[in-house]
Amino acid sequence: MNTNRSGRGKSRRNTERQGQEMTSAGKSKNNAVRQDRGRDKAEKTGYVTGKSGNKEVLNVRRTEMRPEGEASFSAAKARAEQLEGRESRKTEKRRSGRGRSGSNRGGKDRPARDIAAELGLPVAKNDETVIDIIGMNHDGEGVGRAEGYTLFVAGALPGEKVRVKVLKTKKQYGYAKLLEIVEASKDRVSAPCPIYAQCGGCQLQHMSYEGQLHWKRQMVVDNLKRIGKLNVAGENVGNEVRAHQDVDNGDADSSHPQVDNLGEGTETVHSSGDKAVHEWMNVPNESAGITVLPTLGMDEPWRYRNKAQVPMGEMEGGLIGGFYAKGSHRIVDMERCLIQHEHNDEVVERVKEIGRRVGIRAYNEETGRGLLRHVVVKKAFRTGEMMLVLVTNGDSIPEKDEWIRGIREQLPQVTSICQNVNTKKTNVIFGDVTRVLWGSEVIYDYIGDVKFAISARSFYQVNPVQTEVLYGKTVEYAGLTGKETVIDAYCGIGTISLFLAQHAEHVYGVEIVKEAIEDAKKNAELNGITNATFETGPSEDVIPQWKEQGITPDVIVVDPPRKGCDPRLLETILEMRPERVVYVSCNPSTLARDLRVLEDGGYRTTEVQPVDMFPHTVHVESVAVLVRDL
Repeated sequence: MNTNRSGRGKSRRNTERQGQEMTSAGKSKNNAVRQDRGRDKAEKTGYVTGKSGNKEVLNVRRTEMRPEGEASFSAAKARAEQLEGRESRKTEKRRSGRGRSGSNRGGKDRPARDIAAELGLPVAKNDETVIDIIGMNHDGEGVGRAEGYTLFVAGALPGEKVRVKVLKTKKQYGYAKLLEIVEASKDRVSAPCPIYAQCGGCQLQHMSYEGQLHWKRQMVVDNLKRIGKLNVAGENVGNEVRAHQDVDNGDADSSHPQVDNLGEGTETVHSSGDKAVHEWMNVPNESAGITVLPTLGMDEPWRYRNKAQVPMGEMEGGLIGGFYAKGSHRIVDMERCLIQHEHNDEVVERVKEIGRRVGIRAYNEETGRGLLRHVVVKKAFRTGEMMLVLVTNGDSIPEKDEWIRGIREQLPQVTSICQNVNTKKTNVIFGDVTRVLWGSEVIYDYIGDVKFAISARSFYQVNPVQTEVLYGKTVEYAGLTGKETVIDAYCGIGTISLFLAQHAEHVYGVEIVKEAIEDAKKNAELNGITNATFETGPSEDVIPQWKEQGITPDVIVVDPPRKGCDPRLLETILEMRPERVVYVSCNPSTLARDLRVLEDGGYRTTEVQPVDMFPHTVHVESVAVLVRDL
């Protein structure tokens, strides 16, 4: 369940990295198309449903926290029922003649037991069995084995013995629903959020925070070893088994994993669909290699998000808004989110109430009618200032003055009210036109000692507490003495560049998004920083031009989107040969891939520091430092 970045303010961050923050940390519509699950969830949960365009609406408005005794097991069951419901509907559709025509294409209409026997599988669809969970994949699903056959089980934790029902089988792996926890993990806890079973924003609330931090470090380690083929120091896991699945659990039937035996106790399952399930067993002790430090977590891992992006819909009572349900484009109406700052929740609720009173209609994706698409709220943790952005399908706002007056009276902490106009049929949140309806054009916040101006469309890291930790580690790894020339290859609005400029002789920042560079220059001026230069363009084009101008960096810092560094940028780094490279990553798999390229080109990765920027989700940030081999 997926979702942004490092204060970078760039469009590709706003699409790729906002998997953890786009549409309020819920699943985007693109993901919903790929894994459209659980349209019948309302019938299974007993909640009331409504419609808003082609978005199904689930009204689960509550005000009380879930009692401690109510285990998160219900969340796992609800999530598994989504997959079970999808498979049932596929079968019903084929039987009614609305599915594939012809004679049992691929044998899909044959009994599940016959198909399993033909493939030599130990289990068939709808079988119930008890399995041990040996690890978790990158989506947070438990990984178990039924007589050697891999099953993914939503909601199951490593170390648990569980009873499951098989939902779907493929040649090398399948999916199962969690029915009963026979033996619980020491890391299992009750999820405190009352809508954890429906919302798509968090994936790990049923796991202790200590367990989350350990798992995120191990995910980084496994990617470095498996994808990067890199040596990790001190990794002697003994009898402990871990599993990792790459990319996503796609449904392409052409993806049939191939099994490689890598030696006693170690097995990897590969597929043409870039799916991999990896287990590490009895890995020998390694006396040298990359040091992967324990994940840096938060003292208080709740209420950490400074920005809410809430999709709006309608029910009989008027406007609703919240998050997208797991694996769908169905809105979960909500009053509180336990990872949002409480002031953000308050602003969203007041906006919905005022909108209902003045008769504002939500945007309808099917008809293209209706006004309010999203409500975006930004909170500056250090200054307390707040910005409200109403994303509308058109210029005119009925009863605009009354709406603004109501917001000002009820929400004195809001210092800026803006309107963004987006009339396109798209799931992209913002349009091209933004205007100030009342108050300031920007709000101000600090990361460390650096002050930043945040506009309606500026990207700013959603967890300012951990951002300071992340940037502090970046500066430490850069090893600056005040005499170095530094290049920031994905500088965004200049957040890391301005941090580095306080400790370097000069910093050069490059970013492909023009608006981000304009913000970077303004932020440098705002802080009186004169030893930072910013230029617009692809880093792989601009940096060679700087080289021709005689600019020779001692350190290059990269903070790419989820897809990792452009290959040409890696080539440029190897050609310029700085003494150090600091790599800030939001994706362990592309981090491992790019570190392998740099190591093959003459660099040595010495240390990697995972940082938990998004507690209770499966996302993890990392900072790695590489030094040039002499």
